[in-house]
Amino acid sequence: MALRPGLEGVPVTQSAICDIDGLKGTLTYRGFPIDELSVHSSFLETAYLLIWGDLPNPQQLRDFEAEVQMHRRVSFRVRDMMKCFPATGHPMDALQSSAASLGLFYSRRAIDNPQYVYDAVVRLIAKIPTMVAAFQLIRKGQDPIQPRDDLAYSANFLYMLTEREQDPLAARIFDRCLILHAEHSLNASTFSARVTASTLTDPYAVVASAVGTLAGPLHGGANEDVLAMLEEIGTPTQAGTYLDNAISNKRKIMGFGHREYRVKDPRATILQGLAEELFARFGKDEMYDVAQAVEKEAALRLGSKGIYPNVDFYSGLVYRKLGIPRDLFTPVFAISRVAGWLAHWREQLGANRIFRPSQIYTGVNLRSWVPAEERKTASET
Repeated sequence: MALRPGLEGVPVTQSAICDIDGLKGTLTYRGFPIDELSVHSSFLETAYLLIWGDLPNPQQLRDFEAEVQMHRRVSFRVRDMMKCFPATGHPMDALQSSAASLGLFYSRRAIDNPQYVYDAVVRLIAKIPTMVAAFQLIRKGQDPIQPRDDLAYSANFLYMLTEREQDPLAARIFDRCLILHAEHSLNASTFSARVTASTLTDPYAVVASAVGTLAGPLHGGANEDVLAMLEEIGTPTQAGTYLDNAISNKRKIMGFGHREYRVKDPRATILQGLAEELFARFGKDEMYDVAQAVEKEAALRLGSKGIYPNVDFYSGLVYRKLGIPRDLFTPVFAISRVAGWLAHWREQLGANRIFRPSQIYTGVNLRSWVPAEERKTASET
């Protein structure tokens, strides 16, 4: 049996949710191109598509939006629990704990009941943004802001986070960002979700496990590192020198390269356009010129190897312009990706078999037990 570290290239399930063509640079959700969805759809409509398999009709969409709106608030017990978290704790750890706690309130594991499944989907999509925004204010010593029923999904999150109503353009661009991050096939956190789901535990544990996986620096958080890299480079004229040094020292260039894509990530192209829309309305980020220079210089040095900007390269610039704190970039990712995780949760339940991969044993051969008084120390052997 040949070992494939990280299961790279090893099919472990079948899925009808998302398709990626890394050579052409295309991404589809249930057959719909991501560039069309990001222009014409909303995040909640896209979430419905991912989870239930098709676009909702107008009444289904209205009902889904109304249900999500109704369930945005979280129990005061959850808020009180969050107030006990250390203010210095990372928001992803707070989110994982908070998401898991929902299972205590809705612990009936009736995953064969369609109404239970629907209600769980609604609660998680509705409450995750509220918990992210709540922890942001709590760690600043403030009480969380309650959701506003007159605001749409993305506008409401930005309001709860920043304590002020946002420009409609900013809310729409944030909504498009959520669409772009909602699903991306069997990445690490989605695989974690499917493994957890295969045990037939509740969906709150499924999402909590995925959040914990996303929190790792090899999965989430790269857009934070991109901003740090751009700030280190400082000016567009230094881009080439920085890249030469990074390549010669075998340092990772943040925001570049993807296991699936050998061309520019289609989401990066859309996010770059969104960044330019924001800058045209609210003023340019000086790091954008640096980012463009880095992309240009990297194409000369790395393009032949199929290394181009990925989704993280421009998303941090967009989030920063929207007023989102840097260490909330990954929790925002989770707000979006919960739609994909839940889609895979439902799909896993449809043809479930618990995951139990094999291993290649590399330990010592069979040994005999020796009484403690007869054992030698390492220095004696």
